[in-house]
Amino acid sequence: MIILGIESSCDETSAAIFSDGVMRSNIIATQAIHEQFGGVVPELASRAHQQKIWGTVNQAVQEAGIALEEIDTIAVTNGPGLMGALLVGLSFAKGLALRLNKPIVGVNHMDAHIYANFIDDPKPEFPFLSLTVSGGHTQLVLIKDYFDHELLGQTRDDAAGEAFDKIGKMLGLPYPAGPVIDRLAKDGDPDAFLFPQSLLEGYEFSYSGLKTAVLYRLQAVSEVEREQFIKENLNDLCASVSHAITEPLIKKVKKAVREFKLKTVVLAGGVSANNMLRTKMEALAKKERFDFIAPKMAYCTDNAAMIAVTGALKAERGLVDDLSLKPFASL
Repeated sequence: MIILGIESSCDETSAAIFSDGVMRSNIIATQAIHEQFGGVVPELASRAHQQKIWGTVNQAVQEAGIALEEIDTIAVTNGPGLMGALLVGLSFAKGLALRLNKPIVGVNHMDAHIYANFIDDPKPEFPFLSLTVSGGHTQLVLIKDYFDHELLGQTRDDAAGEAFDKIGKMLGLPYPAGPVIDRLAKDGDPDAFLFPQSLLEGYEFSYSGLKTAVLYRLQAVSEVEREQFIKENLNDLCASVSHAITEPLIKKVKKAVREFKLKTVVLAGGVSANNMLRTKMEALAKKERFDFIAPKMAYCTDNAAMIAVTGALKAERGLVDDLSLKPFASL
């Protein structure tokens, strides 16, 4: 089975070909236009998807060494995400499915982040826990079987990735700030600034208080001296912020592993590329004696490879859709 995956939920236009258990191609067209605005502008994202989607799909097909007509199934993100961006990818997928007379499979973007861990070996064995952390979501999900999930808890306000980006903006860092903070944190002291760690009951998270704490700490320095203060303490600030964001994630994972007696934990989502988070997870896995699996860096951020592999898993189980498939921003 040859699967074409299409991803357009936010600001990455991506297409991938998955065949016989091997990812043949994974093309990602990044939209740099959003950097000047410090965040994703939905209308501009939709227009960029329209401009790039055919070229991206064509490149993925060529790199995989196949003809368009050889595709067996088209998998496409139908939510959650920006409605205009989702519409571009879904409309293109429907048109292609109609032209090729091939089935279409709608993929939940958050499911796809989890199943990115099934692209390469070792693959997780059921049941397992997924810590799904991205710019829009922070979730702990118990995966009982293929597409049999139980949401244990999620953020009540900001997601972990959103906190990274918004705090990065306070520090004058370019968008997206998450990877920049991660890089700078390597040379900083995580205990230099004692920012609050929100530990709500159960498995829920909150990061709005951390943003406020960082803002107040910066405002405690006079406006004249603030720029110099940030410059002199940037690495320590980034390390302390990273520690405050990742520590609650680790503590909740530890709680879930013990409560549900789990032997495997996976990372999913864009923040799964964060080095401090991975290092802490590796240490926790060794201490609590569970298997820790994380996707390759290329499969952490939004990409079509994860859509293709999830589409393949759904198609194998007869979970296909038709041309009435609709997008849902909050799927």
